[in-house]
Amino acid sequence: MSASVSRRSFLGLAGGTVALLGLAACGGNNNAGTDGKTYIVATDTTFAPFEFTNEAGEFVGIDVDILAAIAADQGFTYDLNSLGFDAAVAALESNQADAVIAGMSITPEREKKYDFSDPYYDSYVCAAAAEGGDVSSLENLNGMTVACKTGTQSASWAESIAEEYGFTITYFDTSDMMYQDVLTGNTAACFEDYPVMAYGVAQGNGLTIIGTDEEDFATPYGFAVMKGKNPELIEMFNAGLANIRESGEYDEIIAKYLEA
Repeated sequence: MSASVSRRSFLGLAGGTVALLGLAACGGNNNAGTDGKTYIVATDTTFAPFEFTNEAGEFVGIDVDILAAIAADQGFTYDLNSLGFDAAVAALESNQADAVIAGMSITPEREKKYDFSDPYYDSYVCAAAAEGGDVSSLENLNGMTVACKTGTQSASWAESIAEEYGFTITYFDTSDMMYQDVLTGNTAACFEDYPVMAYGVAQGNGLTIIGTDEEDFATPYGFAVMKGKNPELIEMFNAGLANIRESGEYDEIIAKYLEA
């Protein structure tokens, strides 16, 4: 993490939910109108390299570092709650969170309910199976069951092609549970965002990519709030994102996780 990115401290671990406090530095552009508010930002639990717990027990990742850098630049504070993707969205919709940053794809359907920031990362989707196994392509999935993570763009892709390739779908709340289900042979393959799966494969997660969709389900990631709520937070995120892109800090964050 670059020197200007805020450090975070663990506040607690209960029921699998990690709560983290973003201690934003005050040396950036102080943004009037927040009235000292601490924003509650929900995120996923395991979605490396965007959010995950490292070997030192620290919650890290592209999303985590980008949010910290933007908060430092704009002078706002936040609590980052690691809930799982589906739970993070539910927290936003029930007013238990002010925003979500969790590798959340910006789609026309979601834009009906949420206001998104400017895109901060471009992604597409893929399918993966156990390395060295019998499944090497989507065509091998006929009559089999695959794993998807609830509420994700990759799940939408799987649902759109399930009839064509003849497979059924079982759903999971987290990526790590989905991967493990494939590795134990309970499901034949899993569907995931490409940068996340490519990172996992490079880290030796035991899976191999067997198919991608780089067109119909290629979508950028965005920081989201409920439609019409917290417009100042979206404004600060966009301004801070532009600043860290210009300063080179954004590129440093991406390189830290994807080019190491």
